[in-house]
Amino acid sequence: MKILIKNAKVITPLVVLKNYSVSIENKKIKDIKKSGSFNENNFDKIINVGNKYLSPGFIDIHNHGNSGYDTMNSTFKAIDSIAKFHLKNGVTGFLPTTMTASYKKIKEAIKNVADFIEDKQNKNSQVLGLYVEGPYFSQIKKGAQPTKYIKNPDIEEVEKLIKISNGNIKVVALAPELPGSLETISYLKKRGITVSTGHTNATYSQTKVGIERGITQATHLYNGMREFSHREPGVLGAILTDERVACEIICDRIHLHDAAIKIAVKMKNINDIILISDAMMATGLKDGEYTLGSQKVIVKNGEARLSSGNLAGSTLTLNKAVYNMVHFVDIPLKDAVRMATLNPARSLGVNKRKGSIEIGKDADLIIFDDNIDISIAMVNGKILYSKKK
Repeated sequence: MKILIKNAKVITPLVVLKNYSVSIENKKIKDIKKSGSFNENNFDKIINVGNKYLSPGFIDIHNHGNSGYDTMNSTFKAIDSIAKFHLKNGVTGFLPTTMTASYKKIKEAIKNVADFIEDKQNKNSQVLGLYVEGPYFSQIKKGAQPTKYIKNPDIEEVEKLIKISNGNIKVVALAPELPGSLETISYLKKRGITVSTGHTNATYSQTKVGIERGITQATHLYNGMREFSHREPGVLGAILTDERVACEIICDRIHLHDAAIKIAVKMKNINDIILISDAMMATGLKDGEYTLGSQKVIVKNGEARLSSGNLAGSTLTLNKAVYNMVHFVDIPLKDAVRMATLNPARSLGVNKRKGSIEIGKDADLIIFDDNIDISIAMVNGKILYSKKK
């Protein structure tokens, strides 16, 4: 099918093209031209954006669930429901994220996502792989990760998880100061898996050694990390001053002060900030009692916390994260969009086919207004969500 999306403000990595049109053919972006340049008789479907924004679909690489479901539920229904909710918020690609639990539960969750991806009857192509968050973390900086199952890395165990995933594990988060971490980092790097430092009490020097071994990402920057000190900069000092490391940011205005995000953006650059939701099952639902993994979580005024008071994921959606970056952190829209599209695509190694509006790339596209409210979400040239008027 040949599709034309016309009269749009097209968000590219470098500029917003006003009053432009994009043609789609065979699931790919075919051409980008000034509106009025295409012969409309050549198309099977025409979508008039009416001067709204046309953007690459958002990619949420770190999210546990939404709409009452969690990756750790280990069912096809959970993953499918999470994917459908994501579309309403502009996410056309995501990594279901596991968390610290028993080895048996983690294996079940990973196998479920792998089977979901491989299922020939499954029409959902939003699932781009898996993010494994834990159990290889610091007890001191565990956050909402359950103490009972936190342990040191084991390469044989990691190898089994990769095999169970059918090679679909894309990111593994761990604390680099733990016994066995450096060997594990080297092993994961050789397998082409992104290694992210997270839930860590590492010193500056310990983190730098981890970066030398292959760490290229930081899990939800600032959260679950040793605090910065002028005499011991710690993991934060290492991450923020090393250009080899990209930083995940939860921009819900709860996890981080706006100024902390501004510091990160100034220290890094727009290419090395990755917006994530870190959403849990309460996302999209009312305040109340939920679970994250096996732990009880109370959601009040949109804040998800354990009984201890620790934050337990978020109720953020990625379109709201982009909105917050623009309106509260003063980031230009094209750059905020890049942080939710091309940057996460680079983290996953899929940026040659996803993450930006460029000729030849997958037609994973969204249409939104000034409030980043999504009206249409398209994956591989197929409209999977259209907002009812």
